[in-house]
Amino acid sequence: MRLHIAALIAMVGMVAACTPEASSGPPPSTRGTAIATAPEASSIPAARWRAVLIAGDNNSPAFDNGIDALRDKLAARGVRDIRVLTSDPRRNPSAQVASAANISSALRSGGGEACLVFITSHGDERGVVLKAANGMLGAGTLDNALDAGCGTRPTVVVVSACHSGVFLTPAMRQPNRVVLTAAAADRVSFGCGAGDEFTYYDQCLLQQFDGASTWAGLAQATQSCVTRLEQQMGIRRPSQPQIFIGPSVAGLRIPGR
Repeated sequence: MRLHIAALIAMVGMVAACTPEASSGPPPSTRGTAIATAPEASSIPAARWRAVLIAGDNNSPAFDNGIDALRDKLAARGVRDIRVLTSDPRRNPSAQVASAANISSALRSGGGEACLVFITSHGDERGVVLKAANGMLGAGTLDNALDAGCGTRPTVVVVSACHSGVFLTPAMRQPNRVVLTAAAADRVSFGCGAGDEFTYYDQCLLQQFDGASTWAGLAQATQSCVTRLEQQMGIRRPSQPQIFIGPSVAGLRIPGR
């Protein structure tokens, strides 16, 4: 970890926020943690998961570092169907370009019994940046792609970006979905500067991954880790990561656990 560097940055009030530019008049935040009570834990074999990992911007190595690290963890657990989309084709020449069409195609292709979508990028109140495609991915487009590609299968969505709480729309809050966001709708997230290895949220998610058994447990552990890290860094306006756990997946286990 590069916490010593980050600490110096924080002390002068210049911690990099994961947003393309400042904006005025953000919409109300989706605050709080919503975890529904559900039946017993559900375990799906790792080989029956389909994962789509998306780095939406290449102006910081943190985004591609995040998807590469999570890909390695999933593969070590036995997940075989892993699709990687990038905005840095020179770094990941075998990966598809991160565009809305390619994300939808990756979700529609292949089988499996469960879906995982991990998106890490800059973001604002419209959604997340897809730099190589010169566009944005909004909640409505992602929800449509999930409906078409994953349907009623257990589905985990992680959106790591500034203002990513905008993805917690009523349509996204389906009973078969886990939705985790790095920030509330009116907050920025941190750690996506040119010198950062991982964003703060991705760093915490990766650190807590091996010790968690369920997605709900990982969500809570990641949220607590981000809170501690931001306090350590002296962040005055915390990112407030958000959690939604649908009632039919409250006990959904992480692949290989």
